[in-house]
Amino acid sequence: MLTITKRELVQRIAERTGVQQINAKDVIQRFLDEIINELAKGNRLEFRDFGVFEPKSKAHRVARNPRTGAKVEVPEKTTVKFKVGRLMKKKIQKDYDPSKDTETDLDEDSEDEPASGGARPPSVQK
Repeated sequence: MLTITKRELVQRIAERTGVQQINAKDVIQRFLDEIINELAKGNRLEFRDFGVFEPKSKAHRVARNPRTGAKVEVPEKTTVKFKVGRLMKKKIQKDYDPSKDTETDLDEDSEDEPASGGARPPSVQK
């Protein structure tokens, strides 16, 4: 498994789109900043077929220190939940074969359920 950095993504996108790396980096950074800003406001972000980002509050609780057994106060906190979308889920499967992929155009008006909908059982998936 490799770790891909933002810089490497910027270089790839700049090459594929023909824009300067500085412009590609600016667009990517602004996109990421907007995701953070919306999550900070408590908003849910849905990117069809990619996935859904949703802020999730975890209530205050009392936990135990496993070494000492002492009770520890854990304050309320907000985390981000990510649910994988249909197309991403399909492509990250180990048995995925890109040569058999018929997904070329992601139509916003498709009849597929949004990423926030419940998963269909495998026997009913398209």
